[in-house]
Amino acid sequence: MSGRVVHFEIPFDDGDRARRFYAEAFGWQLQSMPGMGYTLVTTGPTGESGPTEPGFVNGGMMSRADSPSPGPIPVVDVDSIDDTLSAIGRLGGATLRGRQPVGDMGFAAYARDPEGNVLGLWETAAPA
Repeated sequence: MSGRVVHFEIPFDDGDRARRFYAEAFGWQLQSMPGMGYTLVTTGPTGESGPTEPGFVNGGMMSRADSPSPGPIPVVDVDSIDDTLSAIGRLGGATLRGRQPVGDMGFAAYARDPEGNVLGLWETAAPA
């Protein structure tokens, strides 16, 4: 369903330090993605389609230099990134990074709301 927060991203300056902190402080499972500069974060029981219990989301971590925000980013599921970016612009926000493919899973983009907060957008790829 569109409009739900489905992911989060946490920027870091020192990846090893950040991964150690979140793993030890909260018991999160972390998996580095070779060649992508990205770490997948699992915060609870998860299956192939994502969380297996209601009430939590998984996320990711990336270098602050690669992030469009110095702080954490909530990622919202949308039906169409292009339509959503148009609405965001019309409502006083701005596109930071347009629609980009993420493997064969879907598409991501980043926008800023009128208050200056950065949001991620996620559009799941259509089934093949």
